[in-house]
Amino acid sequence: MNLLTEDQVRTWIDHNIDASEYKGKSLLLIIPDHTRTAPLPLLFDALYQKLRPHVTQFDVMVALGTHPPMSEQHICQLLGIKDSERERLFFATNLFNHEWDNEDTLTEIGRLSEADTLEISDGLLAVDVPVKINKRIRDYDNLLVLGPVFPHEVVGFSGGNKYFFPGISGPELLNFFHWLGALVTNAGIIGVKSTPVRKVVDKAAALIPNFKRALTFVVAPDKSLYGLFYGTPEDAWSNAADLSSQVHITWVDKPYKQVLSCAPPMYDELWVAGKCMYKLEPAVADGGEVIIYAPHLSSISVVHEHIIKKIGYHCRDYFVKQWDQFKHMPWGTLAHSTHVRGAGEYDPATGIEKLRVNVVLATQIPEEVCKQINLGYRDPATIDVESFANREDDGVLLVRKAGEQLFRLK
Repeated sequence: MNLLTEDQVRTWIDHNIDASEYKGKSLLLIIPDHTRTAPLPLLFDALYQKLRPHVTQFDVMVALGTHPPMSEQHICQLLGIKDSERERLFFATNLFNHEWDNEDTLTEIGRLSEADTLEISDGLLAVDVPVKINKRIRDYDNLLVLGPVFPHEVVGFSGGNKYFFPGISGPELLNFFHWLGALVTNAGIIGVKSTPVRKVVDKAAALIPNFKRALTFVVAPDKSLYGLFYGTPEDAWSNAADLSSQVHITWVDKPYKQVLSCAPPMYDELWVAGKCMYKLEPAVADGGEVIIYAPHLSSISVVHEHIIKKIGYHCRDYFVKQWDQFKHMPWGTLAHSTHVRGAGEYDPATGIEKLRVNVVLATQIPEEVCKQINLGYRDPATIDVESFANREDDGVLLVRKAGEQLFRLK
């Protein structure tokens, strides 16, 4: 499949985005953080050149979800804004981090009732959930999402309205649908277009009163683009997900017994490097092993580590069958735990947990901490990456940049 040149990207944006929708309006651009592969400098510049002459205000918010905040300098680097340009060309552009855990920055725009969640979740959960979002949206006429679409462990495919929920949302809805995704399981939801979680995200986004549009795109590992899509967040996401399903899913004939899943530098904590497991789990044999190889990584999670060290990494049923013990923990963190650990069974009578895949960390996280959180350990210095190459016939797979390409059995 052909990749777009920079000139083609700029021409596409110029021809396909109607500036009249923004004329005389204030605009908040919502973008991903540094943990997503994206040619943001190119796309931001093209959008800014196209829309800034027509809008009264052009500001940017990073859809962090629960990721750590970024410095202004880091956000500028992400967008391709040079120091001299920040002071001269972009002095009027505000750059915001979302603050999911600061109630003062949120506003409630509605609720999902028990009846709503029971219906959407196909009977898995029935809870009343407030729908909260960053209250800065009140300051803008138009909201424009700019982000890639990949197979995703919680929602099926990322992007679209997911940039609102959980991108700039409060914790209640975030925790609800992450646990819903965990109940369905990563293997059951990843790379599936129509999922209960996507229904939650879209239903919540329908409560946002602003004019909403999205520029979605499907990206190659080197940040080149396969395609761009613009329209309502639902339509732009749907078209991008169709293309992502063609280029981001590798179908394999038989499962692998061992995978060296190499985390790129943008995954700087296990909270996001867990994608190296999510994207490989469906193609690993029973009793097989996934090694998350990330010599640069030293943190489990800046935000959630204290909780993860309490609960560890376990399969879904470990929590479900001991729900009274864990139901008061943040459900999003429980979901992350199950996604990293993968499928398994738990017998509460014996306390024995049987896990389908062995997950091993080859990082700077010490062996004793790996043991504490119920993961395996390998010293990354003992791993010769190239010794894993070209061994597919032996049941061994090397993935040099893991986390965005999904592997599935035919």
